[in-house]
Amino acid sequence: MAIIRKKELNQMSEPTMNGKITELRRELIRYNSQLSTGTPPENPGRIRAIKRTIARLKTSLKLLQEKKPAVVEEVKKKQ
Repeated sequence: MAIIRKKELNQMSEPTMNGKITELRRELIRYNSQLSTGTPPENPGRIRAIKRTIARLKTSLKLLQEKKPAVVEEVKKKQ
């Protein structure tokens, strides 16, 4: 049960990823508050899916940021 599919993830830009991470964190906070008050969450499996999606987004974001300096260095070498 993926919230963001791999195809969608590859097409996202950095600002979009950051926005999605923020949105998912807010949703996770809402679910965690439900758990702390003792009410059963609407969909318990969604909590795990949200955590995994946040991790996927962070990993992809990190990979994008690592690729950028390499591209900049190549451009500097060509000049």
